[in-house]
Amino acid sequence: MRVMKWSMIALAVSAGTSQFAIASSQDDSKGFIEGSTFSINTRLLYFSRDFRNNAPGTQSRREETGLGFNGLYQSGFTQGTIGVGADIIGLLGVKLDSGKGRAGTGLFPNGSDGRAQDDYSKGGGAIKFRLSNTILKIGDQYTTAPVFASDDGRLLPELPQGISITSNEIKDLKLQAGHFTSSIAQSQSYKDSITDFSGAKVGLTEANFVGGVYSWTPEFTTSLYYSKIEDYWRKYYANVNWTHAIGNDQSLAFDFNIYDTKSEGAGLQRAEKDGTTKLDNRALSLQGAYTIGAHTFTLAAQKVTGDGDYGYGIDGGGTIFLSNSVGRSDFNAEGEKSFQVRYDINMAPFGIPGLSFMTRYVTGSGANTGITNNGKEWNRDIEAKYVIQSGPAKDLSLRVRQVTYRSSDGVYYGSASLDQLRVYVEYPLNIL
Repeated sequence: MRVMKWSMIALAVSAGTSQFAIASSQDDSKGFIEGSTFSINTRLLYFSRDFRNNAPGTQSRREETGLGFNGLYQSGFTQGTIGVGADIIGLLGVKLDSGKGRAGTGLFPNGSDGRAQDDYSKGGGAIKFRLSNTILKIGDQYTTAPVFASDDGRLLPELPQGISITSNEIKDLKLQAGHFTSSIAQSQSYKDSITDFSGAKVGLTEANFVGGVYSWTPEFTTSLYYSKIEDYWRKYYANVNWTHAIGNDQSLAFDFNIYDTKSEGAGLQRAEKDGTTKLDNRALSLQGAYTIGAHTFTLAAQKVTGDGDYGYGIDGGGTIFLSNSVGRSDFNAEGEKSFQVRYDINMAPFGIPGLSFMTRYVTGSGANTGITNNGKEWNRDIEAKYVIQSGPAKDLSLRVRQVTYRSSDGVYYGSASLDQLRVYVEYPLNIL
């Protein structure tokens, strides 16, 4: 589910410093070693999911705790017209607590006996080239495009393999393109372990995308992307984002997203044999937020029209930049309409910088699941987060999120009722 909607826009706003052709980043290259950075992000994650009304004899609870290490070395670029560099990624997940009857949270790989592995690792590297303000990268890399986005919602992130190009040659315009042929799932350590939207481990054959983000003004940005996932679908994505300051401590923000998806190829044909509807749909959301001082009030509406659910997964677990993709559900069923109300408070003005709270409620109806054409569901999240602001533990964060999810029979996930708790403790360490 997605957590990168606003960060994409922030990247676009900051991409450019002159009227048409901007100053070349390659001209300022410090060198392969001199421009290097190395960081390790440590994540402790407790994950609990309590199924409230499962059938007798089925698993009623999943509960696991793990420790993840995400190391990233990024070299600088060699000097000259075309700079050359390299990125190296190393990921390690360690089981701290689990059990055969509690496994299955998605934190760890499970063995044939149903038990979680004690540890697992993955990693890789990429070579990169820079010409002016355009970077070509070949190899293992994280992705954030709205039509191909790797997920980082568990202990370790997804890790795709392929080719990407990012260009910031024109002021306020960011262009992206990619060609990817495999991906490592969050809880796995081998390529082609990614699952499709039906949950089948079929592996990614080929994903191609192109698109860009343009900042018309510091307050107004738009984006447009196209992708084709071989054997699955083609997608169009568009976004409009507008923010406006009202005085010193008030602002308005509006965010509109739309996906147009049409299925094609063998992957969907296989799914149809299992009763999955062929996809030809539009998924759209509109979100508005009003901030006054420490308080932010948000309303959002979302709708899926056409045939089938909004499908994603084989193109990355984060490829759903829709407002109502939240703690448990994406509210993305065929015909489903959903509404969200959310409240955030930043405690810095009250003398506690780094502390924030969030709560939201999303309700959906009209879901066509094949069992019912009026499936209903709702999701409530309550979250507290604290980030240490200074001292030896600066940037260490603690985040606690409790989720309550309920749905009518026939709407998603095999359980109409569950409670979920996640506790994240993260410490980013910048070594270089």
